[in-house]
Amino acid sequence: QVQLVESGGGLVQAGGSLRLSCAASGRTFSSYAMAWFRQAPGKAREFVAAINWSGSRTSSADSVKGRFTISRDNAKNTVYLQMNSLKPEDTAVYYCAGLFARGSLYSEANEYLYWGQGTQVTVSS
Repeated sequence: QVQLVESGGGLVQAGGSLRLSCAASGRTFSSYAMAWFRQAPGKAREFVAAINWSGSRTSSADSVKGRFTISRDNAKNTVYLQMNSLKPEDTAVYYCAGLFARGSLYSEANEYLYWGQGTQVTVSS
């Protein structure tokens, strides 16, 4: 079992940057596929980016391609989401998710067993 704690959210102007972190407990973090999802008010939770257990493969939603980068440091049990060129439509609660898997990338929320509490990102215009 793993517990996930996100940090790094906040208020930023359009065009700015933020880096979210997700710290995981447990000794098997390197065996987990990880992802970021987000949920804006009144909208469904949506996939943002995913990374495999080793960090060798990543995927991201079309809406964030070229602006957001997911990465991980298994020595620190942490996954990151670097967000650049932020837009007001990126405003949402961002969630970190984990799945015990050394397979391919996973982009569906219902595939992930472990979730953090979320961190708010607000982008002002």
